[in-house]
Amino acid sequence: MAMGSGAFTLALALALATYVIPEERKCQLSGLWRNELDSLMEISAVRDNGDFQGKYLTRVTLAGSCAHASPLRGAQQQPSEGGWPTFAFTVRWDKFSNATTAFTGQCFMDTGGKETLTTMWLLREAVGSLEEDWKATRVGRNVFTRKRIRKGKILPSLSPSCEDTSSPAP
Repeated sequence: MAMGSGAFTLALALALATYVIPEERKCQLSGLWRNELDSLMEISAVRDNGDFQGKYLTRVTLAGSCAHASPLRGAQQQPSEGGWPTFAFTVRWDKFSNATTAFTGQCFMDTGGKETLTTMWLLREAVGSLEEDWKATRVGRNVFTRKRIRKGKILPSLSPSCEDTSSPAP
């Protein structure tokens, strides 16, 4: 009898140790995301090694200039390491700013299936001298939620035209 209960315990332990979060319960980074400041981020498919790239359209600029979709590159922990991955990415603000931002965060999914990215960021702006270095780095937090869109729409189609003067300021 003791041998039977030991086999059952071993089988249960193995089942629990090999439990994998179902794909539909895993938080996926790829897709379109919007933060509380109405900025948009589109992440392409995450590669097997965790690398990803995409575009970021900020609604907030340092100089109040028109923002362009800027390239982002990043990496997440390997998907096999859990359903709610940590990740990091950088955005090189393209054509409108002399700054770069590094984000780090984690992807979560609530019981209703809503995905959320919580991030902290450091923004580094170029300054003209070592004496101005003290004011060159800013820190902040953003929370992104998945933006559901019809198939075929991509971030550039949602970007305002910098030549269109009727569009609202970023």
